[in-house]
Amino acid sequence: LATDSVHVNSKDNYNSRTPLAWAAGNGHEAVVKLLLVKGAKQDSKDSHSKTPLLLATLAGYEIVAGLLLAV
Repeated sequence: LATDSVHVNSKDNYNSRTPLAWAAGNGHEAVVKLLLVKGAKQDSKDSHSKTPLLLATLAGYEIVAGLLLAV
């Protein structure tokens, strides 16, 4: 991320989740903040139509959900 050679909105081959979706769904606040600063799309959907906000909410990560809502 420091070199800007990483695509922050790339999706994995498992269930089409972005790095932001994985970070949000696992409660990694610092990573979520960094990805948002680097331009990650907070409204991306995975193969089950779940957004990073929904993943954070379902997992009970209120602070992460707040970060995503503040964008």
